Amino acid sequence: MAPHSAYPRISFAERDLETAELFEQLRASGSTEECERIVEQIVHLYLDLCTTMAGRYEGRGIEHDDLVQVARLALVKAVRRYEPGHAPSFAAYAVPTISGELKRWFRDRGWVVRPPRRLQELRVNLQSVRSELEQELGATPSDADLAEAVGVSVEDVREVASAATGFRPLSLDCSPADDERPGLAAFLAADDEEMAGADDRVCLSEALTELDDDERELLLMRYVEGMTQREIGEARGVSQMQVSRTLRRITVRLHDHLVGRPGNTERLTTAS
Repeated sequence: MAPHSAYPRISFAERDLETAELFEQLRASGSTEECERIVEQIVHLYLDLCTTMAGRYEGRGIEHDDLVQVARLALVKAVRRYEPGHAPSFAAYAVPTISGELKRWFRDRGWVVRPPRRLQELRVNLQSVRSELEQELGATPSDADLAEAVGVSVEDVREVASAATGFRPLSLDCSPADDERPGLAAFLAADDEEMAGADDRVCLSEALTELDDDERELLLMRYVEGMTQREIGEARGVSQMQVSRTLRRITVRLHDHLVGRPGNTERLTTAS
């Protein structure tokens, strides 16, 4: 198609008249090439209509160029389906055709998170009723006003409002207005290894109260400070073998305490 700017602007009456003449030529045309040429002429006359109608749907999560393309494809479809005499004018037939295609595009492809069809249809009804109520009330209608006008519950109206965010959901990587705060992903539930071990730490803390200060210090040196048994023996003036036996006796006592077998603790302690 030639650029739209190549076609000068004309009045609606002039366009309707020219369109009618072109459809007469299209009806009388006998060749495919001529038909395509006439269709192209008609389409160019209404490209501004496509741009205007696409503009009504901007800001809802779909690029403007994509909307214009959908509207133009709908215009071509309208040209091929239109039968002169079945509508006041071609424009009167094309407008609902283009509008329907744009709405269908949003319904089928515009949602990033698609809600149930029931909510999609209710959303369309609410948009229409909202405009009427704004004119009648002279103010923004409340959820209760909308619910009463459409015949649904207030919860349904609020559910539609929540579902509408499915057009343009926020990225989990985006940051709030305060740049010092973390992104949305930081507030989602996730596996926490520290939390998963909380019960074990509480139980172990109780078990450690059964040990004396010397035994707890020995565990600290081995498992917190990371000293080897030889280094512990040198620091405490005992052999590595004594350190090994003491550690083994302590860990067995702790294990038996945690699994609830105090009888075994006494037996192992006595045997040691």
